[in-house]
Amino acid sequence: MKIASAWVAALAMVAGASAALADGLVDNVNGITLDAEGKVVRFRGLLIDREGKVAQLLTAKDKPPKQLDFRMDGRGMTMLPGLIDAHAHVHALGFTAMTLDLANTTSLDEALSAIRDYAAKHPERRWIIGRGWNQEKWGLGRFPTAAELDSAVPDRPVWLQRIDGHAGWANSKAMELAGIVPATKSPPGGRIEAVGGKPSGLFVDGAMELVDRHVPAPRAAERDVALGEAQKALHARGVTAVADMGTTIDEWQSFRRAGDEGWLTMRIFSYAGGVDNMVAIAGPKPTPWLYGDRLRMGGVKLYLDGALGSRGAWLKKPYADAPGQFGLPFLANAQLRNLMVRAAMDGFQTAVHAIGDAANDDAISAVEELADSYPQDRRWRIEHVQIVDPADIPRLAKHGIIASMQPVHQTSDRLMAEARLGPDRLAGAYAWNSILKAGGRLAFGSDAPVELPDPFAGLAAAISREDEKGQPFGGWLPAERITREAALAAYTSGAARASFAETKVGALQPGLRADFILIDTDPMLSSPSQIRNTIVEETWVGGQRAYKRGGTSAAQDRSTGESR
Repeated sequence: MKIASAWVAALAMVAGASAALADGLVDNVNGITLDAEGKVVRFRGLLIDREGKVAQLLTAKDKPPKQLDFRMDGRGMTMLPGLIDAHAHVHALGFTAMTLDLANTTSLDEALSAIRDYAAKHPERRWIIGRGWNQEKWGLGRFPTAAELDSAVPDRPVWLQRIDGHAGWANSKAMELAGIVPATKSPPGGRIEAVGGKPSGLFVDGAMELVDRHVPAPRAAERDVALGEAQKALHARGVTAVADMGTTIDEWQSFRRAGDEGWLTMRIFSYAGGVDNMVAIAGPKPTPWLYGDRLRMGGVKLYLDGALGSRGAWLKKPYADAPGQFGLPFLANAQLRNLMVRAAMDGFQTAVHAIGDAANDDAISAVEELADSYPQDRRWRIEHVQIVDPADIPRLAKHGIIASMQPVHQTSDRLMAEARLGPDRLAGAYAWNSILKAGGRLAFGSDAPVELPDPFAGLAAAISREDEKGQPFGGWLPAERITREAALAAYTSGAARASFAETKVGALQPGLRADFILIDTDPMLSSPSQIRNTIVEETWVGGQRAYKRGGTSAAQDRSTGESR
């Protein structure tokens, strides 16, 4: 793929040419970081050493050194530590820029029109691949069908993942190639939706593999392009580090190629997609930090249930809008514990996907049963923690379980959660403040590409419980709002600690990597709507500019001769 190869080579030249580090000062900023107790520390200048680490925070009374290799005027912009997305899917995010994206469609007809147009523009593609559809956003009241998809593209297989990645929509051609017939059974942890006794074209959770395995895998060069697109999207949002949840061996090799070739600008805390990938990638123990603390495989991601949108989240009581359905546990009680033991024996951290209250109960119980056998600092993680029985919330704190949550899920899912659970079962839904008050720990992310990788939308949601339209006024379940400091911590120091990276990043203090952003908004003083509309002017990783609004920063540095 010549275009991809040329693109990667150009990126490597840009990154490599800016690799020389120097003593420098970024001055005249409204600097904000958090101390060890989560309190705001303000400063006006940041000294960077030759290793790309923070040398000193300067206040108004401090005089900067005279001998500097570069000095940059921050023009009064707000400086924050680089923001960390504690849960995302890096390559999947990049592929959304390269495949059909239905996230903005608001009706089935609009989606079918977009699918039809995309197929017409890409006659060379054997499969039409995409994601982002959401029947709740369409107001459809049901799942879409293969027959409807056939009306747009009847002659080629089409496979489209739901916005949450927990359901897939296939046309008849895709089902034919996958060998799906009326007698095909739903696999464990999955469900084939049916209409009139025949597969409808909708596959939930574990059933998605029936079609997925027939889709042509991306080539290595395409994965590298997707990684580059993801880095660009994340840096533009002020993200300097990300926990990649579910890394495969092919994705890991893409990370390694980027690091070897000098264009890995994002810090990636990698969690293998299951034990098999964990062993294939890291072998007998977590990898060391690579490429100047930019890459490490330290944990494994396990799936315990599905998502609310596809009614795959595992609940203690039936769905209010689907009596008789409880969701889908992916792993039996013993299976989950065996996998967690397998990881813990070799020192890997476990991150368990649990959305429904039954899944969260089981994940917490597993930690309680294993914690005494593995008393070291394990930092057990549960991913999403969306619906928790209020009686189980104090249990999260008992063994230091990290609740890795995504604030924008609350604003996106609010109406759906009300429908799925009913009004009497909402206590414990997206319960950030209750978790903190009980002594639990938070790490915030986006689950991109399920949501945009926008930490400022997350910060606004966390302190307001309102969406981008300010709804509902006063916030949904407003007692679960958290303070600005707690929200910022969950995107910085809390997210770093959640991946054993607190000695590397997560704050601006001497000895840590100089990862920071320059923005136009002070999140400690601005309204939620102002925070949502924050403009990221610059993103720096390890004392080097990785993004500048309106231009490619490293190339600009060399071509204009500006003082960094």
